[in-house]
Amino acid sequence: MSGIRILDGGMSRELQRLGAELKQPEWSALALINAPDIVRKVHAEFIDAGADVVTTNSYALVPFHIGEERFQKDGASLIALSGRLARAAADASGRNITVAGSLPPIFGSYEPENFDASRVQDYLKVLVDNLAPSVDVWLGETLSLIAEGEAVRTAVADTGKPFWISFTLDDGPGQVPKLRSGETVHDAALWAAGSGAAALLFNCSKPEVMKAAVTTASSVFQEKGVSIDIGVYANAFEGEQDDSAANEGLHDTRADLTDDVYSRFACSWADAGATLIGGCCGIGAAHIHKVADALRTAGRN
Repeated sequence: MSGIRILDGGMSRELQRLGAELKQPEWSALALINAPDIVRKVHAEFIDAGADVVTTNSYALVPFHIGEERFQKDGASLIALSGRLARAAADASGRNITVAGSLPPIFGSYEPENFDASRVQDYLKVLVDNLAPSVDVWLGETLSLIAEGEAVRTAVADTGKPFWISFTLDDGPGQVPKLRSGETVHDAALWAAGSGAAALLFNCSKPEVMKAAVTTASSVFQEKGVSIDIGVYANAFEGEQDDSAANEGLHDTRADLTDDVYSRFACSWADAGATLIGGCCGIGAAHIHKVADALRTAGRN
């Protein structure tokens, strides 16, 4: 594993900051419909801030957000557009930027009980087929249970591109780091060690719970003798998030989580073994700039 790579931050709040409309149920998908140039601009701003990886704005391009009818009618074209916009920003940067294709939880964020193994591949196939021409790596993100990771592994198996899996963590108190399904990070890391994944990440959870997950994953990978990158991109949501919180309304973000504070968390994750570091919901370009600067200053990337 080489030096640390900087991921981008959360798309939705940056879209809003630049003037795109943001509302449920379409969420960030609405900008692809009404303001695609702002999507491209957000990618470009994250790259300018120091990101080495930008993620396609395809997270909300599932029936949960845009509805079954629109998904069947427009899903493929919107997914392809999200890939082209990220690719265009990456190519225009003059840097070697990796484009990650976002493969979200198909049946809702933070809702492991809604996972349907009999239907998931039908939807993942549309995402994979239409993102494939534009992306360098697959990113199954904000996954709440190991079965969602396995579904992503299956969906991308024939593409010839590497895949990363990112789980969202239980934000509640406790000594043992767990996924939102209740499965342990230890078991998720064991699965990742045998899955062929190029990276195991943790995202869309509060910064305070991330280091323990990184430490656990690192220990498992050392025991198994596998070389898999570990990553973190935390959110800035206020309070603990219940199972429905990721899908309802506009949530407040923490005033205390300044770019400087977030960068200190990022350095602690790097010290614990993380090599992919960025931000999720509420973590903007200013945060990413500070993270990139802090890690460079410390000689970590």
